[in-house]
Amino acid sequence: MPPKNDSTGTNSTARTSRTARTASTTRTARTARNSGTDRRRRLRREVPGTIGLLADAGDFAAMREYRSFVFDDHQDYLRHVDGLLRSLAAQGIHTTVALFDPEEYAEYAAEHGLDPDTVEARTLFTAELAGTGAGVPHAGRPIDELVPLLVDEAVRQATWEYATALLAGAGTCADCGEDIGHASFERATAALRRLMAGAGPGRHHLVCSVPTETEQLVAVLHAETGTDPGEPPRMEGRDGLDFVTVLAAGLALGGPGGLVLRSTTEDHGDRVHGWRLDRGRLAVLPAAAVFNAYCTDADTGEPVAPEPGVEYCPGYEVDGPGPHH
Repeated sequence: MPPKNDSTGTNSTARTSRTARTASTTRTARTARNSGTDRRRRLRREVPGTIGLLADAGDFAAMREYRSFVFDDHQDYLRHVDGLLRSLAAQGIHTTVALFDPEEYAEYAAEHGLDPDTVEARTLFTAELAGTGAGVPHAGRPIDELVPLLVDEAVRQATWEYATALLAGAGTCADCGEDIGHASFERATAALRRLMAGAGPGRHHLVCSVPTETEQLVAVLHAETGTDPGEPPRMEGRDGLDFVTVLAAGLALGGPGGLVLRSTTEDHGDRVHGWRLDRGRLAVLPAAAVFNAYCTDADTGEPVAPEPGVEYCPGYEVDGPGPHH
């Protein structure tokens, strides 16, 4: 006699199989979702962000005119920005902080037909700030350290832009037709090479100041040179470009200005050299003039005691006569 068909056992086995397949499918789907979420989270860490910061209390007050701007206290706003930056850093997200200028924002909104009293308009403007090059990476700094760095960077960027505009508008030489701005930039580049060569090994601090009709252009450069004369000086980022651009603007304008070089070496104390901009060239200052410049209060004109261990030296030739008039 053939065995009886145990339908109960067969059905039970089928149900168990279906349940196992369903559980397996659910686990596979869950794993896929989790994998996709993890990948998106990892990808998010590779997408940098930009925050437009109202560092100045006056700028913050101007933004309070918009109803969509939810903060009413500047210090509270800065604390919230600091917390946001820390949160993003904890997630491994790189964030750049840029100055948010309410006047520029209003002009941007009007130019693009945007309602300035919206979060969307502020977001679009902040995205534009990311391309200006005037931002500072957060890098874990607290907000009270970040703000002065950000202001300095904004001033540096504005100085470079203005100096570049001056060079572009310098015109051509009436005698030879050469572009004065381009020629001045090449001369300034050569002058910086000679400054570094003459300074010798050590750490060097250079300041170039050029008064213009509207503002005072100031460029600061920190550089370090080694004992190998064939090795180029080490400079931070684009500081060399900024310095050369301001010096070139001074040469092109042909007006007054000055340059000071302070060098520190291992075997000697600090040495200070000086030059003045005179009719489109860098003229050497004698040691006495360098001493007077360093030991006179710029605001009051009163004498200031010389620093101990500092040698006040004359400048040395770094620039030939300017070919343009």
